[in-house]
Amino acid sequence: MLKMAGQGHLARLLLFLLSRQGLCINIWELLMSKTESIVDLIDAGVKAETLRQKAIANNIANLETPGYRRVDVKFEELLARCLRSSGEFDLSEIEAQIYRPKQTPLNSNGNDVNLEAEIGQMIKNTLRHKTYIRLLSKKYNQIELAIGVK
Repeated sequence: MLKMAGQGHLARLLLFLLSRQGLCINIWELLMSKTESIVDLIDAGVKAETLRQKAIANNIANLETPGYRRVDVKFEELLARCLRSSGEFDLSEIEAQIYRPKQTPLNSNGNDVNLEAEIGQMIKNTLRHKTYIRLLSKKYNQIELAIGVK
């Protein structure tokens, strides 16, 4: 198995990011196998965090809308399911999904949006998004170094 300089560091950062979201999955082999896998995984993460940011913004915009039910994004669970599967899968096909969480307490107007919770989620989401972008930047720097562009 070919290892590029610093690839282990990228894998550890990505494992840390995913484990902070409650995922205990071993993706080391996947990350060490092919550059495309890493780029596809990071790209899927960036897209998921972008979609999640839009969902949070929509929730906040509907804070006072009677009967509005907040939405969230599933990505980590889908990724974990794919990584646990024994068959072949294409990381570029993993797409985040918007869903409505069940069993959330309602406010007096039948709305379930909590501004403080949404702002907290937005802060966490921003940090995850920045981490994915940094990982992607590091990966592209490694590729440029490997082909002698830098």
